[in-house]
Amino acid sequence: MSKLKLIIQREFIAKVRNKSFLIMTFLSPLLMVGVGFLVFFLMKKNDEKVKKIVYVDNSTLFTKDDFKDTKTVYYEDFTNLGIEETKKKVENGDYYGALIIPKKDSLEILANSIEFYSKESPSMSIINSLESKIERKLGNEKLNYFGIDLEKINASKIQSEIKMYNFSGEESSKMKNWIKIMVGAIAGYLLMMFVMIYGTSVMRSVIEEKTSRIIEIIVSSVKPFQLMLGKIIGNGSAGLLQFLIWGILLFVISTALTAFFGIDMTEMQTANLSAEQLEAAKQAADPNKMQLIVQEILGLPILKMFVLFIFYFLGGFMLYSSLFAAIGAAVDNETDTQQFMLPIMLPLILAVYVGFATVINDPHGPIAVAFSYIPLTSPIVMLMRVPFGVTWVELAISMLLLVITFLFMVWLAAKIYRVGILMYGKKPTYKDLYKWLKYKG
Repeated sequence: MSKLKLIIQREFIAKVRNKSFLIMTFLSPLLMVGVGFLVFFLMKKNDEKVKKIVYVDNSTLFTKDDFKDTKTVYYEDFTNLGIEETKKKVENGDYYGALIIPKKDSLEILANSIEFYSKESPSMSIINSLESKIERKLGNEKLNYFGIDLEKINASKIQSEIKMYNFSGEESSKMKNWIKIMVGAIAGYLLMMFVMIYGTSVMRSVIEEKTSRIIEIIVSSVKPFQLMLGKIIGNGSAGLLQFLIWGILLFVISTALTAFFGIDMTEMQTANLSAEQLEAAKQAADPNKMQLIVQEILGLPILKMFVLFIFYFLGGFMLYSSLFAAIGAAVDNETDTQQFMLPIMLPLILAVYVGFATVINDPHGPIAVAFSYIPLTSPIVMLMRVPFGVTWVELAISMLLLVITFLFMVWLAAKIYRVGILMYGKKPTYKDLYKWLKYKG
């Protein structure tokens, strides 16, 4: 155990003292926030540009009320100019585009005969907005044609919200489910990013020691299993420290910039939304709803989720890092790792897809449950299921399988490690790896 402790300390100290680690630890949050503010600034500048759209309504169905001006889009009626003259004026003038509404015998034909002319490809949000206005107007005209009173139709609309309970009397809601989805998705995504960044870091560390020949001295006094485990834990600890610092710095920097420059973070998040989406965002930001969201979050099993997040976070990282370390021991340079990377990354990618495809729709379905047991996918899938409530029996099975598989993988990878770490000058194949696994020397 003393040797393992020394290896962990050595790996951790070597990692945190590395110049690139120190630079990226403090520079990355600044870059993240800087890019976020740059995107916000560019979006805001783009939205400040006023778009002038003219329309020619030969159908005589539309009025100015149907094309209401917004903060960034102005509408002008060029019906009196005619289609050809309007096209020329728009083409030669400072206009965004021209909407041509012809006269047709039926509303169905008219709906598919409307044209939009512009010098450049129009924004899809603009086209979607115009289509919504047209569909709404033609739909109302159709109802009038059938002699249906629009006021009665509007008055008859009733919104329904089903209250959800389980049989123990616990209340749920769509909002609470969305919060659970978001929490699970963020946890799964963070784990995937952590494994990809720091798993490859373990692999590069092994390759560097192998190429520098220092590993030949180390393995003479330490068992491969201890060396691998120490590297994994040491690099993982450094990674967790970096993640913690990133989180603190991102919060501090964002808060400071918001306070000094008066930039509303909600405004940043909604800078690229359409008028309809902005209205929905404003409703979502209603103080009463925000209070309800906070209450829903506090109602989640936060302590349980945090403990399980740490367990699966570390368990998943250690499991995959053992495989990355084995790859690093088998090759002489990073280029040769590509042939072995795909089999390792596939379960990780599969877990993310399964999580988003099945857990979101049915967190307790057979597919979600099965993949939350499989050790190579359980760290992500189970993390996404935890907010929805998972029995302790399921958790015990999943956690036990993950620990057993991790220890087995470290032992298996150590067999490759102890042979591959002394092999030079030959690009290994899968056949070579199989031979190294069978080696008993």
